[in-house]
Amino acid sequence: MPGLVGLITKAPREQAERELRKMVASLCHESFYSTGTYIDERSGVYAGWIAQSGSFADGMPLRNEKGDVALLFAGQEYPDPATSQQLKARGHSLESGDASYLVHLYEDGPNFPFGLNGMFHGLVVDQRQGTVTLFNDRYGMHRLYYSESKDAFYFAAEAKAILAVRPELRVPDTKSLGEFVAYSCVLEDRTIFAGVRAVPGGSKWVFRNGLLENKTSYFQPIQWEQQEPLEAEAYYRELRDVFVQNLPRYFTSRQPLGMTLTGGLDTRAIMAWHKSPPGSLPCYTFGGTRRDTEDVRIARKIATLCGQSHQVITVGDEFLAEFPRYAERSVFLTEGGVDLYRASDLYVSEQARQIAPVKVVGTYGSEIIRHDVMLSPAQVGSGLYCEDFRKHIDQAGQTYERFRHENPVTFAAFRQSPWYHYGILSLEQTQLNVRSPYLDNDFVRTVYRSPRPEQSAGDVRLRLIHEGDAQLGAIRTDRGVNGNSNRLTAGAMRRLLEFSVRAEYAYDYGMPQWLARIDRHLAPLHLERLFLGRHKLSHYRIWYRDQLASYVREILLDSRTLARPYLDRRGVQAMVEGHTRGTQNHTSQIHKLLTLEHLHRLFFDDRAPQLSSDAGRGLRLQ
Repeated sequence: MPGLVGLITKAPREQAERELRKMVASLCHESFYSTGTYIDERSGVYAGWIAQSGSFADGMPLRNEKGDVALLFAGQEYPDPATSQQLKARGHSLESGDASYLVHLYEDGPNFPFGLNGMFHGLVVDQRQGTVTLFNDRYGMHRLYYSESKDAFYFAAEAKAILAVRPELRVPDTKSLGEFVAYSCVLEDRTIFAGVRAVPGGSKWVFRNGLLENKTSYFQPIQWEQQEPLEAEAYYRELRDVFVQNLPRYFTSRQPLGMTLTGGLDTRAIMAWHKSPPGSLPCYTFGGTRRDTEDVRIARKIATLCGQSHQVITVGDEFLAEFPRYAERSVFLTEGGVDLYRASDLYVSEQARQIAPVKVVGTYGSEIIRHDVMLSPAQVGSGLYCEDFRKHIDQAGQTYERFRHENPVTFAAFRQSPWYHYGILSLEQTQLNVRSPYLDNDFVRTVYRSPRPEQSAGDVRLRLIHEGDAQLGAIRTDRGVNGNSNRLTAGAMRRLLEFSVRAEYAYDYGMPQWLARIDRHLAPLHLERLFLGRHKLSHYRIWYRDQLASYVREILLDSRTLARPYLDRRGVQAMVEGHTRGTQNHTSQIHKLLTLEHLHRLFFDDRAPQLSSDAGRGLRLQ
């Protein structure tokens, strides 16, 4: 996704500039990106930026009045109102969407970037002190990759920018591949590439004379873990006040905003408290073609009550016709950050950009507040991987368990979000500027003060919605929670919706093998009409069996795929044949194998494309 690239080196300027140009070119994925470079030969800094035109980070570098401090920033910062007063006292102004104040915050004190709020990374060149400082947000959500050689320190918003100038690093890390198979992401600060790592969240690394002087951290989760818990009522009041007070930050933009709505509680809480003028906040929901999902039906009601327009972005025949291109491009853009089935996220993000380039979401809400776990072991499948590789898959489980029993807010915000959710976010951010008030620093810090379990008063989001807008509180969720029905009717509706959720899952992803065989014999009855499309917009079991069967066979039965050293050739062949005949269900395993194979063809094979702005731009790999 857009961000910074560059190197810090003592190498000759001509060589460093040549590498910088290659790095910038490798991330120019879209025509609506703007780019630029900044060079300070004395400090050994050769940096570039890629930003969406008109975004908060467009228009780098930022400089102070004397011109002896330059700051390059990527991502978005949501300043505290006190920041405006602080700047005014120094004779500066904080205009909507203008990032220039950041360089003045740096000048104000040594704690920078501790006070920044958002998802970002940046670079400060301070000629006064002869230092260069590389930093990122405390969660590590606006990821920054790095690699060190004897001649230079390389950094980039996408690993492919580093690979473009250091092709010898295009080697898979087997441990990371095992983690990806087990958890659909790479854990800790590793990447899918053996010689490239991610800068840990909350980092502040200082360079001097072209060399890395020290790696420090300006924030650790324990700083929030040590707070005392509050009583239930005091906790709710503080959480509500923080949420309501800070929400306007996420709707302040110099670009048009759109709101993505679902049938759940997270986006509804936002709509309950953010009172946009009628018709000023376009809303949209992602849907399928079989029928209106519960998300679509409920989101439409919410938008109507709030006086806003509502559109449905449909994932259907047009997406399936272009699936190979979207699949390959999604893997290329995220470098193994998501499973290939997330290709639909790229498709809908392209459509959403036509509505508004900035998207406000409810993502991370249930994870932060309710500690919902999305990062969990996947169904690996038997007979697909050789014994040596399965050791790495098992080792991934041991790594995961080291973190799983941390403070649940720490796990959600500082492990699950930057490891698992990052890949999805990075795919969306290639098209949109994505904002979520649920990763606001003040909000997350307050959630750490939630009451002890025995004192909990239930889901605070329900009360938050009712207090913000009673009409929105009267609408049930997609799972039958809340609503204005009597207890008997509400209970029946909730049981019915829960049944439909489980039935759709069982008919799609979770269909057991014995039922798959029966379902194939009953194909003329089209039983999928009864179950599919009520909650989910994509149906890959059916798609891999029918519309995408030739694609699955073309990729997974190819001799190159079957020759991968960690795969069991016969197991893969049997899996593909069983699923495409419709007698077995291997949806999750097909996701994983297709993703792994595209990683090889895009990054690791000798025939992999050169990593330039044209790489992966809709070209089918052969």
